[in-house]
Amino acid sequence: MLQPIARLRHVLLAVLISFLVTASSAQQTPPKIDDLRPTLLFISIDAFRADYLATAPAPYLHKLAAGGVSGTMYPQFPSLTFPNHYSIVTGLYPAHHGIVSNVFRDPAFPDEKFKSSDNKVKIESHWWLGEPIWVTAEKQHQHSAILYWPGSEVEIEGIRPTHWEYYKKGPDPNDSVAELLSWFDVPTLERPTVFGLYFEDVDDAGHDYGPNSAEVKEAIAKVDAAIGKLLDGLAQRDITGKINIIIVSDHGMSQLSRARIDVLDDFIDLSSINVMYEGPAFGFYPRSPDPKRLIMQIQKIPHAKLISQVSAPERFHYSGSDRLPAYTLLMDDGWSITSKDYLDKHPRFATGGAHGYDPELPSMRALFIANGPAFKAGKKIKPFQNVDLYDLFAHLQGLTPAKNDGTLEVFLPYLRESAKKKAAAK
Repeated sequence: MLQPIARLRHVLLAVLISFLVTASSAQQTPPKIDDLRPTLLFISIDAFRADYLATAPAPYLHKLAAGGVSGTMYPQFPSLTFPNHYSIVTGLYPAHHGIVSNVFRDPAFPDEKFKSSDNKVKIESHWWLGEPIWVTAEKQHQHSAILYWPGSEVEIEGIRPTHWEYYKKGPDPNDSVAELLSWFDVPTLERPTVFGLYFEDVDDAGHDYGPNSAEVKEAIAKVDAAIGKLLDGLAQRDITGKINIIIVSDHGMSQLSRARIDVLDDFIDLSSINVMYEGPAFGFYPRSPDPKRLIMQIQKIPHAKLISQVSAPERFHYSGSDRLPAYTLLMDDGWSITSKDYLDKHPRFATGGAHGYDPELPSMRALFIANGPAFKAGKKIKPFQNVDLYDLFAHLQGLTPAKNDGTLEVFLPYLRESAKKKAAAK
């Protein structure tokens, strides 16, 4: 039998445990938001090919699409991650916003080389031209919170988002959602009205295993579940249906094959070129001041098209920047090019997926879903250019957009009347 003092200790311990559990529960339950201002949340699922949505194990994406506007977007050339993410948020073609590839040089900085994988180099402000939507918002007295979106960690025009984080490889989608939701839980005057979030999981799986793999479906399911947690978090704060959510991807993904490889040194002397970027959009500079013979040899490479700023199709908008390579060898869909030495040393080369091909190919088409008070329900939008999104973002937030290459017009038939009136009033 417990002595009185012992019993008192047990009672006090029980009270303390109860208090801690209650306090912990209170901390886990976010406060309801009853003073929400017009708010935009845009999300990128890197390399979510547009046709994935038809068969993807993604109930939350399907629900958002059914209750809003959905369709496909054309990426910009080259259909790579950094150029297209920055086109989405600036409304500019890559030649105009400066991020012309994932790897490039600028004659104005001869000792430097931009590499999307180099965390120190890529945050240098001089690479990033144009005005991303979070800078537009901050300049016009709206706070922004952008997590891992390419460019969001860079000081652009002397401005960063109110809330941001340095990119780290392989962030857990649930952790990213939790951090973004925490940025809602601040006083009204400090609360962001422009939110951005980036998921990389589907792109990683597509590169490693190919677009039709079980691993891609698993990655989609993982990201979709995280989006479900995000929607739950909005519901807990009582703001479901009160914010405009736009979910996009930057490009699609093509299946590669060891049977679809051109070996570069079968056609040219490798020492005759300076390679800037390897991949389906193979950028290079001739080392010779008179490269006529080299160009004739390269033009004999099958399953490829040689383009320059002069010869590129107008729809590529591939001119007007010193950062563009002298030549780009654009491979046919699903084809790869590399050297014999690299091919022999990398048995897994061209066994997964890749992007960078012609943006109009079905395999490169990107996802678009928009759901919220500004959008009609159950509508399919015609394919459009991803540079049009910046004007839409600005319009939804009542912001005056910076000069850009896009247009709001493509979205007007899919906006509710109240949102259209906003557009007409500007």
